[in-house]
Amino acid sequence: MEDHTYCSAQEQAAESDSPSLKRRKLQEVKRNRDRRRQKTRVNIGVAFSRWRSLMREKCFQNDSELACFLLHSDEHVAAEAAEAPIIEQSLQDTSRVKEMADSVIDWAEDGSPLYEPKDGAEDDSSDDENLPSICIRTGGALQRAPSIDRLPVIGIDETVHDQPAYEDPPDEPRPPSQDAALPGPQQVLSEDALVGARASIVYEDCLRQLASFLVLPVEKCSGGVKTGETCDCVAPFEINIAYKGTATSVEWICPNGHSVWRWNSQPVMNFGMQAGDFLLSTNILLSGNNYAKVALLFNFMNMGMVSKNSFHSIQGSYCVDAIKEFWEERRTEAISRLRGKDVMVLADGRNDSPGHGAQYCSYITMENESKEVIHVATVEKRQTTWDSVVMEKEGFIETVDKLTSEIKLVEICTDANALIGSLMDPGGGRYKALGIHHSLDVWHGAKSLAKKIAVVSF
Repeated sequence: MEDHTYCSAQEQAAESDSPSLKRRKLQEVKRNRDRRRQKTRVNIGVAFSRWRSLMREKCFQNDSELACFLLHSDEHVAAEAAEAPIIEQSLQDTSRVKEMADSVIDWAEDGSPLYEPKDGAEDDSSDDENLPSICIRTGGALQRAPSIDRLPVIGIDETVHDQPAYEDPPDEPRPPSQDAALPGPQQVLSEDALVGARASIVYEDCLRQLASFLVLPVEKCSGGVKTGETCDCVAPFEINIAYKGTATSVEWICPNGHSVWRWNSQPVMNFGMQAGDFLLSTNILLSGNNYAKVALLFNFMNMGMVSKNSFHSIQGSYCVDAIKEFWEERRTEAISRLRGKDVMVLADGRNDSPGHGAQYCSYITMENESKEVIHVATVEKRQTTWDSVVMEKEGFIETVDKLTSEIKLVEICTDANALIGSLMDPGGGRYKALGIHHSLDVWHGAKSLAKKIAVVSF
């Protein structure tokens, strides 16, 4: 009789080892398959959703079929391009210019915010500051988006500095009149001819009345000289009054449509800029006014107004740098007089708009005795991670850091701002080692007390 005890033990061991062996083999096969797949893996990033959509649209079963289709299409397009006739370079340049002419730089509709608050952090600002990104939107019959990287680079020697863009085209220089009795427009050749010149408001009816009684010192029309025509029209001529910006022009026109003479109510500067437009634009800024309010005033009075584009162009081209240079000179003189003295300053901040929607804060510091402004700090909201409440604190920090490096600051007076008070805390504030005395403005305290008394009285 055979002994099956040993055989049974071997069979049981084989059966017990079989699942683990199979599991190891399956894991090894899976690892080998993953290695092969990893070698052919391509990361397409944000194009993954478009890839899947195209694969469903073309009814492909897997990614390799779609990849082969795209490669074949690319080779086919490249072959057709090689066989196509070469277009002249001039036509290519014209096409490139046309593409850019049909393109519009606009705000992207799906722009992401420049700052996103962290999880759990409270946003003190109630306004939305999600600034969209800038994109190029093509229009017309343009089939493909323009590639900015392939555009020719313009060197510094080819750069053209345009003149300020005005909505109203400048007056074309008129040819010298054949009759010496008809002068051309007055030119502003120096600032002395413009600064201090008297100006007034003229109504159209009064101006037309004056022009109708005026007899030009010419016997017949001379407006056809510049076109080579001969015109025998004689007075009276038709009077046409036109408006351009803040100026008014009176033009005498003969029956044949020739311009006999044109008179402008303002002298003309270089590049056709009118003196009134220039002075109004600069003085709106220098007097601390606002363009929208002044334009509304002119609209109520039915007067011509310089365009908004012209205002900003004049402001950026002529005013900003001059004001900045003048401010730096005056500030340098004031700081030089205060060196070596114990200086007490008064400081306060002002936002461009009330509430949490403020975008900018100007923190102004004034010397107590002379009442001269010795520092101005401008803080933008994005410098404080889009928190408008902290802008005044940042302006105070910039002011103290700047002034302590230039003069001996012994006392600074501000309003009762809690953030500024923590910076000047003698126990643990940021500026405790400087020994600067921090005092509160009496006016702000009196105003707060008056509000509390008014509340209690009711």
